[in-house]
Amino acid sequence: MEGANRQFAVDPVRQEVLAEAHTLVVKVGTQVLTDERGILEPQRIAHLVEQIHRIRQTGRRVALVSSGAIGAGMGRLGLQQRPKDLRYLQAAAAVGQSVLMSVYEEELARYGYHAAQLLLTAGDFDHRARYLNVRNTLLTLFELNCLPIINENDTVSVAEIRFGDNDHLAALVTNLIQAPLLVLLSVVDGVYDRDPLQPEAQLLNTIVDVDEQILQLASQSRSALGSGGMKSKLKAARLVTLAGGCVIVANGRRPGILDALLAAEKVGTLFLPRGGVLRARQRWIGWAAQPRGKIIVDAGAREAIEKRGRSLLPVGIVRVLGNFSKGDVVAIADMEGVEFARGLTNYSAADLRKICGRRSDQLAEFLGPDYYEEAIHRDNLVVTK
Repeated sequence: MEGANRQFAVDPVRQEVLAEAHTLVVKVGTQVLTDERGILEPQRIAHLVEQIHRIRQTGRRVALVSSGAIGAGMGRLGLQQRPKDLRYLQAAAAVGQSVLMSVYEEELARYGYHAAQLLLTAGDFDHRARYLNVRNTLLTLFELNCLPIINENDTVSVAEIRFGDNDHLAALVTNLIQAPLLVLLSVVDGVYDRDPLQPEAQLLNTIVDVDEQILQLASQSRSALGSGGMKSKLKAARLVTLAGGCVIVANGRRPGILDALLAAEKVGTLFLPRGGVLRARQRWIGWAAQPRGKIIVDAGAREAIEKRGRSLLPVGIVRVLGNFSKGDVVAIADMEGVEFARGLTNYSAADLRKICGRRSDQLAEFLGPDYYEEAIHRDNLVVTK
């Protein structure tokens, strides 16, 4: 389908985005790969792989986050609808994962590539050493002419299978390998300025900031087979754009959609980065690791962190919540409880409680001669809002 009809104009902004996109993460949703009954359709994977091959021929690297394991398992087990019982969901995922990977392996072999399966859980991103191990594995697979195919480990991840989605996983993978572009393929054409069922609804070509107004545009409904909706895609887009990457949400059922995106055509919705590109360590602090506690700060401390790029000093701390150790990731929130940053703390929760609200020249009185002037140094602090 390389010669699919071209009916959209080329976008100069997207040309610039693609010029910088040396690595892409492509996430494909369940409904893109299955029919209305939830049965896997191998020809859809064949078309997807064919397009990924053309992307790779340009010298770009691709990591694929693929849903569809539960849907594939449903088809193999003869289930007519997505199970609600956790045991059956996990059983369908266990059966379907092998089906899904066998189809990918067969199609990739046509182009001389290997399929490499990675089944991940939230703990793999929370633990710093495991996080780095996943990153190293992905980068090595690129060197070995493999296509990494990533999915949540649904057979063991209770929380993820109930409440998680692969949009969030794809955003974490994008930040993990510092890919400049994430492509989220679903069965919608992109983000609309209102309910897309309304006749006057207009597709948004570009979004520069995923703020609360944009989040309110998303429908909260979920598909029968998938676990995410438009809201999950917007949250994933915010996660990536805050770290300096771009995101495109597009219709994966449109023939030649990746070819169109690679040609910088105005299809789908493009999300532009909000700031500069963050280092991998900053991305882990800000969005991958789970905070072990929370620090409440006054208005002056928030302004110093957000507007002036300063460290967090004990004098600006109002309250310390939770029990954490030195070196843990903690959330930083304002007096209204709104989290706006995260960082690696120089102190345990117990020590911070001793010095919160204290000036720097008072710290020795409470901690002795060995102390840090900063509760969280700027180098270990990331603004997340």
